[in-house]
Amino acid sequence: MKWNQFLIGVFGLFVSLSSFGQSNMLNAKSPDDIGKLSDAELVVKKESTPLEYGYVDDRDILWSKNIWEVIDLDERVNFPLYYPIDTNNIGSNRRSLYDVLMTGIRSGKIKNIYADAYFNEKRTLEGISAAISKVDTTDLGVEQYNAGEQIDEQFINRRDITSADIAQYHIRGMWYFDKRQAEMKYRLLGIAPVAPDVNFLDDEEPDLVELFWVWFPDAREILFENEAFNGGNSSQSITYDHLLNARRFNAVIYKEDNVQGDRGVNDYITENAFMQLLESQRIKEQIRNFEQDMWNY
Repeated sequence: MKWNQFLIGVFGLFVSLSSFGQSNMLNAKSPDDIGKLSDAELVVKKESTPLEYGYVDDRDILWSKNIWEVIDLDERVNFPLYYPIDTNNIGSNRRSLYDVLMTGIRSGKIKNIYADAYFNEKRTLEGISAAISKVDTTDLGVEQYNAGEQIDEQFINRRDITSADIAQYHIRGMWYFDKRQAEMKYRLLGIAPVAPDVNFLDDEEPDLVELFWVWFPDAREILFENEAFNGGNSSQSITYDHLLNARRFNAVIYKEDNVQGDRGVNDYITENAFMQLLESQRIKEQIRNFEQDMWNY
């Protein structure tokens, strides 16, 4: 067994031991006791941290390719990233990925947010407010404003992007061949929630836009602290950090780095969704075949 497989197995076991699901449900004397951790569980939870990425020397990267993928939240396998969208009747231990990201941004735990996938233009919470919320004044509010009066709150409409509005996630990652360990690896670099433009939410078919990009390594801590729903076993939750790093989702490649300025698939295959899907599959097979070809003599 390879050392990396052993470490992955140990990490999976560690995560399963540190994910307590509905803790203390069978021993609770009242509903208030549900979710309370024992002293031993509190120690494990306090000392648990995301598994650190190993250092990769540039000289050890024999080959690499950056790819951009879209995670469609309409697909059942991707539901753990989308739900729950209504948190009124559910425990505080379950939140959607968008809620987790926004909580991290508002609390300051996620500092590296950007306008695009190349991480050139850094943004702040105030800087992305126009993309995630809209404030509008009704006609009666405008009349109050024109009359020099203070606008009544009832005449101000505020609409915020919520988890229910998120349609997709765009992710950027790198596939690379590590010649030291002689295997192909993947590293997730960034993630962006995609939703309809907040100014056109009421339209029948609003255009989807990227709200912001998060530098993924910066978000790992808060993603590790929050758990996604595990439909296979409710007592063994999985952290968002583990879910995303383990690629437990389905995604379609929509762009790769190329000589044409990293043009997207839909830039050279237009108005043909089936052919775009086949092109995405071709890129995926090209990456997969590279590792296989390394062992052909």
